[in-house]
Amino acid sequence: MPSETDEQERVFMAFPPRGESFGSTEEETAVARTAWTDVAHATADFVPVTMVVDPADREDAQRRLSSNIELVEAPLDDAWMRDIGPTFVVNDNGQLGAVDWEFNGWGQQEWASWEKDRSIGRFVAELAGAEIVNSALVNEGGGIHVDGRGTVLLTDTVQLDRFRNPDWSRNAIEDEFRRTLGIERAIWFPRGLYRDSQRFGTRGHIDIVATLPDEHTLLVHRQHNPAHPDFHLGPVYDDLIEDTTAIDGSPWNVISLPAPKRVRDEDGWTDYSYVNHLVTNGAVIACTFDDPNDEIALAGLAEAYPGREIVGVDARDIFRYGGGIHCITQHQPRV
Repeated sequence: MPSETDEQERVFMAFPPRGESFGSTEEETAVARTAWTDVAHATADFVPVTMVVDPADREDAQRRLSSNIELVEAPLDDAWMRDIGPTFVVNDNGQLGAVDWEFNGWGQQEWASWEKDRSIGRFVAELAGAEIVNSALVNEGGGIHVDGRGTVLLTDTVQLDRFRNPDWSRNAIEDEFRRTLGIERAIWFPRGLYRDSQRFGTRGHIDIVATLPDEHTLLVHRQHNPAHPDFHLGPVYDDLIEDTTAIDGSPWNVISLPAPKRVRDEDGWTDYSYVNHLVTNGAVIACTFDDPNDEIALAGLAEAYPGREIVGVDARDIFRYGGGIHCITQHQPRV
């Protein structure tokens, strides 16, 4: 699996369908569809975007999206393309592959439907002309981050979840990532953020916690408000980082991204995170929150990704449904 900083051919997204997650009326779905559309338009300035649309929603998608965004139809339950789409990989001969993970609604969540979404990985892989790499592991794209040089980041609470992979050991999971992604070693974070462990969360995706801009650098989410349940994770993550190294054995270059100062919304403690961004050709499409820390975080991203344009998009109406910009996009590497 290449680094997300490598050149990309395309970014795939999914248009929020009507239903349990986004509402059953035009007024209810408009909030999510506006937020997803803003990300699509910002991304399309740098890389072609393909939007998967449920057949029932094509007319609205055509109204909202500019003509340079390709629309393709497939039945959808939800719209988190990072998780329901394939994970693209490249073999030694430069051929494109796509890992088709098992998907079961983020660990059989009682609110989730996944009969349609479980087919999207193969559907997108075939659109891209990729050779399909089947995997029996229940995994989502938001549950992993790689540096493209042999390291994968993941969390105990996702990959070892008894509602995802009850019969898989840590060693077996690492072996499967070695087979499918070509990794050499895994760094296990013990858990994700508090809000993400609640009813509508993923039980701890790594992509709002930490990522790897390069093989020597860790970008890490930091909650500085001592009242927030995520405040205590700072020392936990620090100990993990101190006990591990970059792939060549050198200490990590750590860049901390502060959580927004706003720590609560109408549903409780937030998991707003600047770590959840899309890296693409010449740019970073970054989450903003109309918050005093936006400027600090965007400067941190500029340090982590020198030479790329940092484009902020308001992500509050994405996070209200359970994720961010990285969660709703899936990149296809250029080969």
